[in-house]
Order: sequence, then structure tokens, then C-alpha cells
Amino acid sequence: MAFGFMTRVALQAEKLDHHPEWFNVYDKVHITLSTHDCGGLSERDINLASFIEQIAASLS
Repeated sequence: MAFGFMTRVALQAEKLDHHPEWFNVYDKVHITLSTHDCGGLSERDINLASFIEQIAASLS
């Protein structure tokens, strides 16, 4: 399930031209969203976080 989740997030991240930092161990995915150019959170981070929340909710 984690790999499918990551694939869906990766496709959306690619559309947004955004590259989250993430780690996957067995069935857990840890994602860090930040934009290095601005030194914190940007609109892209917020948009991707919203998408991630929707995907996560659909899996539970």
C-alpha cells in the first residue's frame, strides 16, 4: 500500500514541479515538505500537502 501511495504522490509532485524529501520503510512513509529557495513553506508545499491528505484519507 505504501508504494502505491508514494507513486500517486510522486506523480502529483511531478505535475507541481516539486520534490519532497521522503523515506519509506515497510509500510510507513515519512514526508518532509519545504522549499529550499524560500527557506520554509511555499504555496507548492501547501498544495502538495493537501493532495497528500486526500490520498491518505482515501486509504484509511
